[in-house]
Amino acid sequence: MEAYYCQHMSKPHQAAYHAMKVGFTALSPCFSVPRLDSSELSSIFFQLRLDCPEIFYVTGFSYRFAHGAENVELLPEYLFDKGKVKEHQRALSARVEKLVRPVRGMSDWEKERYIHDFICENVRYDKLKKPYSHEIIGPLGQGVGVCEGIAKSVKVLCDALGLWCVIAISEANPEAGVKYRHAWNILKLDGQYYHLDATFDGSLSHDGVVRRDYFNLDDSRLFRDHQPVLYPVPPCVKGDRFYYREEKLSFTKVEDVVKRAQMFVRKGLPFVFHWRGGYLTREVLAELAAALEEAAQKKNRHAAVSFNPAQAVVLVRFQTEAQQSGPAAEEANEGESYTEA
Repeated sequence: MEAYYCQHMSKPHQAAYHAMKVGFTALSPCFSVPRLDSSELSSIFFQLRLDCPEIFYVTGFSYRFAHGAENVELLPEYLFDKGKVKEHQRALSARVEKLVRPVRGMSDWEKERYIHDFICENVRYDKLKKPYSHEIIGPLGQGVGVCEGIAKSVKVLCDALGLWCVIAISEANPEAGVKYRHAWNILKLDGQYYHLDATFDGSLSHDGVVRRDYFNLDDSRLFRDHQPVLYPVPPCVKGDRFYYREEKLSFTKVEDVVKRAQMFVRKGLPFVFHWRGGYLTREVLAELAAALEEAAQKKNRHAAVSFNPAQAVVLVRFQTEAQQSGPAAEEANEGESYTEA
């Protein structure tokens, strides 16, 4: 099957795409591609590396051409010399195979959760934004990455497990306080498309709790706190596979939340759930917090409540000390909430 972004290009752009792919794969010092505008070549280069994150070793390119020529000579900028690239390729190939081997026989849903949880538990956000953090070598080789490297790593693992997956890219929006582009994934399960943002979930996951607030969202939910996409992606119209709904952790009544929370209170375990009983207003939060506190006190514990307002997901920790203030808002983001290792 043709790679996703390549499929949506014009014939001249596809010709440049394939020439780049062949040249980069061969680690050529220079090669010929159809002559296009600089901006077109840059866009093709960017989309090629979204389709093929295994091409992690090319950071950019320059080009030269003769007046009137139909082609340009493209000169790649490689992250490492040829020997080092091949060494990293072998190491990453072995790493990916080792990671996916235990789940090859599982369902697509279980494979997706395994990949997502691996990222949340083993990759921390690289605030220094080293060159390799934008590529799979960061998350899979070093355990650090930025959203682009994380989304590429998710795709490589999905590809290895036969899961349909693309990388979505949104534009920056400085006016809204969004300084950088953001990357996440779209997966196809049983013919339907869903958003998966392991970076945002990773920013919320700490102290042994893996969050899945951005696991199989539809467009209406994802774009509550994501900017519009830079390149068109498949529409995600169904929310039926959203993690908390799938796991029966999505509630519309306070009494149902309390009933489900009782086991977590008894065991002293964190309780994460989704609220879909209308807007998660201050009043609703206060009612939930009071009911959970009452349930906790029966076991000589207290309920410490935090919540993700954009996705209406609530985390409750049952502890011996009372929470000093009311429910605390959490903001999923590019990594500022990551706990340093």
